[in-house]
Amino acid sequence: MRLLEETQSEEEEEREETMVAQKLGGGFTQPMTKGGVVVGYALTSKKIKSFLQPKLEGLARNKGILFVAIDQHRPLSDQGPFDIVLHKLSGKEWRQILEDYRQTHPEVTVLDPPDAIQQVYNRQFMLQEVADLNLSDAYGTVGVPRQLVIKKDPASIPDAVNKAGLRLPLVAKPLVVDGSAKSHELSLAYDQYSLQILEPPLVLQEFVNHGGVLFKVYVVGEAIKVVRRFSLPDVSKRELSTNAGVFRFPRVSCAAASADDADLDPGIAELPPRPLLERLARELRRRLGLRLFNLDIIREHGTRDRFYVIDINYFPGYGKMPEYEHIFTDFLLSLVQSKYKKRVGKPVEEPLR
Repeated sequence: MRLLEETQSEEEEEREETMVAQKLGGGFTQPMTKGGVVVGYALTSKKIKSFLQPKLEGLARNKGILFVAIDQHRPLSDQGPFDIVLHKLSGKEWRQILEDYRQTHPEVTVLDPPDAIQQVYNRQFMLQEVADLNLSDAYGTVGVPRQLVIKKDPASIPDAVNKAGLRLPLVAKPLVVDGSAKSHELSLAYDQYSLQILEPPLVLQEFVNHGGVLFKVYVVGEAIKVVRRFSLPDVSKRELSTNAGVFRFPRVSCAAASADDADLDPGIAELPPRPLLERLARELRRRLGLRLFNLDIIREHGTRDRFYVIDINYFPGYGKMPEYEHIFTDFLLSLVQSKYKKRVGKPVEEPLR
């Protein structure tokens, strides 16, 4: 819903506010009409294919939401008008365009602020907010694996690992997440000597045995959805003493099949406690300044309540999330509803926790 210009008459404002209130109160059940919610999107072709699926666009239309492609070859301010800008493109130039647009169009919700996104594109800082949070309550603890950043000189890695006191095996991940498949590849190093063949810049994380299952926690505003994914298998002490070298893997959590229907040990398959995830997601939304992200979480094998966040992804593959169409469209409507209530001076109800 576009905000009105101050030059409009009070009568026009009242007429438009009534129309918006009717739409918002009625859940946007009517087909798209003038005055609906316009979402401009700037996404890669791969993201468009996986996210903007026909079912999502059809449901959005029925709720009064229209997705409009942003032309990257034209000034952003000349396009629209938009109520929401949804984006996942890389590059300093694009970030600056978005930042300028946010300053000149404060009435438009940009998902999400480009400066906030940058933190989770660098694995040196990605997990820092989780580590600082040091979450611990009656439902369990959430931390991060011990890690070491190596920016150059692979020959120095063994000494750096010794000084840091990291235990083998170690997971090696590219330092920067740039959207390429390579930036999500990982390697598992079993011995000190093999560390020298790794390619900096990278992050080394201690490998935590977790029963070969990780939990992908999708966050869309206030909504949370959890799915199981197969992951790297546990490494026994015997394997660690007999194996050597570096084993390379593709993007494990995306390439692997869902573990939701697998016949797993209950101690491995049990989802993390909902209250713990809700508190974690709420804190990270605030600390990171993001509303669209997911967490890759593992449970330390042999424990019931010790969890580790091993990765954070901005605007992940929501197409793999059950019922994402309903969750995402409801989220978009909630953003417009919140702005409308603030504009007409009504208190915004706090969402249920």
